[in-house]
Amino acid sequence: MFGRFGGGGAFVAQYRVYPVSFIDRPQLENGDKVILPPSALDRLTRAGIDEFPMLFEITNVKQKKKTHCGVLEFVADEGVVYLPYWMMQNLLLAEGDVVKFQSAKLPKGSYVKLRPHTKDFMDISNPKAVLETTLRSYTCLTSGDSILISYNNKRYFIDIVDAKPAPAISIVDTDCEVDFAPPLDYVEPAFEKPAEARAAAAAAAAAAAGGGGAEGADGGAEKGGEIAPAEAADDAPKFLAFAGGGRRLDGKSARDDLKPVEVELPTTSLKLSKEFEQFIRGPKPVNEGKEGGAKAKSEGGASGLPRRKAGKL
Repeated sequence: MFGRFGGGGAFVAQYRVYPVSFIDRPQLENGDKVILPPSALDRLTRAGIDEFPMLFEITNVKQKKKTHCGVLEFVADEGVVYLPYWMMQNLLLAEGDVVKFQSAKLPKGSYVKLRPHTKDFMDISNPKAVLETTLRSYTCLTSGDSILISYNNKRYFIDIVDAKPAPAISIVDTDCEVDFAPPLDYVEPAFEKPAEARAAAAAAAAAAAGGGGAEGADGGAEKGGEIAPAEAADDAPKFLAFAGGGRRLDGKSARDDLKPVEVELPTTSLKLSKEFEQFIRGPKPVNEGKEGGAKAKSEGGASGLPRRKAGKL
């Protein structure tokens, strides 16, 4: 028998369920409020349940699915309750199925985690404001449910992933922290190396391939008893010291032996090339005797390189 309720201050009843579209109230789809018959209000009053908002636990006994809701009006036909269609989908209900209603007291929520079904919801200019405005039409949230949010002529379904301090919470007159999980259709972007990294990797691979070929050629030359010419020496980086032109202040022509020459760059082993050493020492005097050579060596210090003497301009 429909419409029965238990004693002890608890309201329990069974009703046949129909969507709110049957009574031309499509706006009720944006919320969790239902429409009960007038007899339900009378029984709630007799049971001493007069707290607002009134909250109920709805159970589909056959499918063992449950959720929670609030009530908007008591104007439905006797033995009938009108639910938002998204709520019927959560409970796996069809039109005319029987559901169990029971009064409930839920704690005020402090935390809720939501997960949109599609990433389109995150493309809204201000999803937080849209969510706050929409949740004003809801009285409670239950973990595992999927609620409906309508915005800009589009419908967005959002899962209730987690709720605290209980799986079912009241969100009326409460300060609730909201967290978002990645949408169901979200795909992690594939990591792509920058263009510079790809170019460097290609250059390193080409250099390694060239080095292997050079080693093979050197090995073959050594096996044959001949020494292969050092082609890599020609490709070594060169340093052109003081490449700019120079002019004397007295108008005389510059010395020919001071023209810039190409020298090899010093390596980390501090081994200097002959050309670089010659450049540092400067031109060798024509009438340099043994005494002058010994003096130059003593002036060079421990490095063995003499200091350049200042000359007249």
